[in-house]
Amino acid sequence: MRVSKRNKISALLVVAVVTGVSLTSYAQKRASQYKVHGRDREQPSVVTPGDRPSDPPSDAIILFDGKDLSKWQKGQGKPATWKVENGTMAVVRKGGSIVTRQSFGDCQLHIEWASPASGEGDGQGRGNSGIKFMGKYELQVLDSYKNITYADGQAGAIYGQYPAMVNASKGPGQWQSYEVIFRRPVFDDQGAVVRPASITAFHNGVLVQDHSELLGGTSGASRSYRKHAEKLPLQLQDHSHPVRYRNIWIRELPEPRQP
Repeated sequence: MRVSKRNKISALLVVAVVTGVSLTSYAQKRASQYKVHGRDREQPSVVTPGDRPSDPPSDAIILFDGKDLSKWQKGQGKPATWKVENGTMAVVRKGGSIVTRQSFGDCQLHIEWASPASGEGDGQGRGNSGIKFMGKYELQVLDSYKNITYADGQAGAIYGQYPAMVNASKGPGQWQSYEVIFRRPVFDDQGAVVRPASITAFHNGVLVQDHSELLGGTSGASRSYRKHAEKLPLQLQDHSHPVRYRNIWIRELPEPRQP
């Protein structure tokens, strides 16, 4: 008998209720079955986004207002050397990744970015950068417009773990936006994970990550956690491509409400 997609989802809901297993943990198990950057992973379907960046609310911390890099630095407190021009900041080749001077844990981030207008290169060699929450958990920045690469390395992916739900990319050189809710991991006194980190993300207004629980850090293939501070700097990655950023603001969030 052929089982419809809706019936499969209903069956999962029943299993979740009966066994106490959340759908998030189910998705996490499914994600863990794939090798990092596995080529056999299904590609996200393509949708066409609308246009409209978001203005910062009154309680936002402005991380980049188009004027200077005063809120940013390189490692060991060195000045950030990215190029500031026409209200944007751009990765400078060998300029190094930059981090915020302030540290953050749970947060809401708005950030706008644009890959090079030339559209040169392919795969991971085309408009590559990244946003690393706490310097450890990366939301991929990549020119993914008609650019095939491994699914967990495309724009909107949690790098090496979760592909974007859909590919909402605009063309090379066009401004794009991420709206992200990040929840930090919580550890007990022995360093065991009490609550994994999670990311909810909208790419150009389209949901691409729905409370995705991270399997660990996104650097390398280990996908494991190591206990760290409750707040750490946000990082923008230098991947040797002149990706531009603008209109970056962040809101610190309280702990999630308990029922």
